[in-house]
Amino acid sequence: MDADSGTAWVYRGLRIAFGVLGAVALAWIPLRNLHEATFSPGNYFSFFTIQSNVLGVLVLLIGGLLDPHGRRWEIVRGASALYLLITGVIYAVLLANIDVMLTDRWINDIMHRVMPIVMVADWVLVPARQRLTLSPRLVCLWLIYPLIYGIYTLIRCPIVDWYPYPFIDPRQQGYVSLAIGLIVLTGVFTLLAVAIAAVGGLARRRTP
Repeated sequence: MDADSGTAWVYRGLRIAFGVLGAVALAWIPLRNLHEATFSPGNYFSFFTIQSNVLGVLVLLIGGLLDPHGRRWEIVRGASALYLLITGVIYAVLLANIDVMLTDRWINDIMHRVMPIVMVADWVLVPARQRLTLSPRLVCLWLIYPLIYGIYTLIRCPIVDWYPYPFIDPRQQGYVSLAIGLIVLTGVFTLLAVAIAAVGGLARRRTP
C-alpha cells in the first residue's frame, strides 16, 4: 500500500467490526444500570478508560467508513492509539485487581485489553499517509488531553466526593504522594507518546 492509495478494505472492515464491538461495550453498562440509583452518568463518563474508548470507537468507525487521510486525521489516530495504550498499561500495572465499575468481564477485557491492542495494531499496520515527524511539539500536543483530564478530575472529584482511580485520590495517600505519583505518570505518558510517534514513523518509512 503506497502513501497515496486508500486503506485496504480488509483493514477498513476490521475497523468497523471492532468499532461496533467497542460501541456495544460502551453502551452496555449505561443501558443496564441507567435506572439504578447508584449509577451516575457523570461518574461513568469521567473514567479515562471510557473517554479513551469513545475516541477509539469514533476513530475506528470513521476510519473504516470514510478512510480520511489528512495530517490532522493522522494526528488524531496517533492520539487515540496513545490514549488507549495508556489505558491498557495503567490497567495492567495499577488497576487489574481493583474494581473500576466494569463488573462484566467481557466488557472489562474489551475496554482494557482488546481496544488498546486494536488501536496500536491499526497505527502500526496502517501507516500514516501524511508523515508525522517525532518532535517535542507532537508529543506535547498529544499530552494536552491527559493533562486536561487530570485537571478536570482533581477539580471535579472533591466536589462530588468520588474519584475514578485510587492513584489520583488524595484522601488516603495525601497530596505529596499524589503529586509524586502524577509526576511519575507524566513521565510514563511522555515515553509512551514518544514510542507511538516513533513506531508510527518507522512503519511509515518501511511502507514501499
